[in-house]
Amino acid sequence: MCLRKIHEMRGLYMRKKDILELKRRLKKDECTFTKMCGCYVNGEKNIILNLKETFLNLREEEFFKYLEIARKTLSGTIGNNILELNFPLNEETIGGKQLSLMELKKSKLKDDDLLDNFYKSIIDSYDYTGNFLILIFHDAYDVLIKTTDNSKLDESEEVYEYVLCAICPVSLSKPALGYLEDENRIGARIRDWTVGPPDLGFVFPAFIDRSTDIHSVMYYTKNAKDPHPEFMEEVLGCSSKQTATEQKEKFQTIIRNAIGSDEKKSDHLFMEIQETLNTIVDDHNTVNGKDAEPVILTNDNIQDILIESGIPEEITAKIEKSYTEEFGDTPPVVDHLIDAKVLAANEQRKKEKRLEKKVQILEEKLEKTKQAATLDSEKESALESETNTISETHSDINLESTSNAEIDSTTLEQSSDFEIDSDTNLEPTSDSEIESKEHTTPNYDIVLHVKPQKVPQIKSQIIDGQKCIVIPMDDDEQANVNGIDALL
Repeated sequence: MCLRKIHEMRGLYMRKKDILELKRRLKKDECTFTKMCGCYVNGEKNIILNLKETFLNLREEEFFKYLEIARKTLSGTIGNNILELNFPLNEETIGGKQLSLMELKKSKLKDDDLLDNFYKSIIDSYDYTGNFLILIFHDAYDVLIKTTDNSKLDESEEVYEYVLCAICPVSLSKPALGYLEDENRIGARIRDWTVGPPDLGFVFPAFIDRSTDIHSVMYYTKNAKDPHPEFMEEVLGCSSKQTATEQKEKFQTIIRNAIGSDEKKSDHLFMEIQETLNTIVDDHNTVNGKDAEPVILTNDNIQDILIESGIPEEITAKIEKSYTEEFGDTPPVVDHLIDAKVLAANEQRKKEKRLEKKVQILEEKLEKTKQAATLDSEKESALESETNTISETHSDINLESTSNAEIDSTTLEQSSDFEIDSDTNLEPTSDSEIESKEHTTPNYDIVLHVKPQKVPQIKSQIIDGQKCIVIPMDDDEQANVNGIDALL
């Protein structure tokens, strides 16, 4: 059974841990590159320099610079910067691109004709304006067996032989002033051509599940928005594949076109779809683990996703149709359609709503507290008013009692023609005083002046058939009647 079928049956695909395993080896003490070749191409597509070096014999400064370029082609996010490309069956026959790469690998970069043909295919197909450098490295990695706890054994599992290619732009350095040592002055610095980080590259065969996969290529692109599909198809002979960034942008366009010009509604529904997709991925990883095979958003399950997101039926139909037209043959991985920025913005929006709700609840509580305080204040005022009324009533009652006592006293006074003062001294009343009082008071026969505490003791009593005023007296009390001490 061929390796392609085995990989299809086992569901094998490129994983981050495989790439990291290769990348970790690109260090001074672990690198095993046997050879490095390449050519420098100018803006007119002409080769102006050929390179052929035994890698381990390079000068140290150059060694690390080239090693860094190789490491860059194994950098980035799988599905976005690093894509797994597969060869069609016709490219694995005589004259096919896959077979040419197999021969180049087996030659260990020692066949000049194979190298020249390889350079020519890149120069003719690579859509780039300007100078660039083509580099290709050969390596043979002795893959050691790993136990279940990931510890390595000395025994070799297989030898993974591969070629790594990097295409680097070469640009003229910016004009600047510098120190001219020979002339001992500051002057215009000489501008030179500088090799930049790789724009794109690939590793063939692919390294999948710690094993060689001759039916696949690990393809690198620096710019996920422009992955150079012409290079994938014409140089490598693979079907071009969209990056996660491209798939995400096209998916967003499909959604927004179907919803219409209502931007607010479009943003809301798109966020709902993003939340649903993110939930699907989270649930899948929870059940199967992070290293599980990714979820594919096929034409069959897109409808379920839209319904779960609360998308109206008429919009769902439009999205389904456009989605099938765009992704029908190569449905994307769900992770690739998730926009982290949109999810973050949606989460922020939810937080703001929660805070607004909390503020609203607090404001309502504060208003209730104020109302309760006002009610308490009103109750307190009412209580104070009632207290004042009660106090006034008590005062009125006291006044009324006093008045009644005076009336009783006055009534008693009518029974006699003498006066008792407030000190219980019975003093005579002169004719002038009586005459004066006749003008201000009623004409009583008897006027009593007694101390307040004696008033309650005064009684009216019939003695020997005669109505009398009886005022009890203690032994130490004295009385004065019309100015004469009364000895009682």
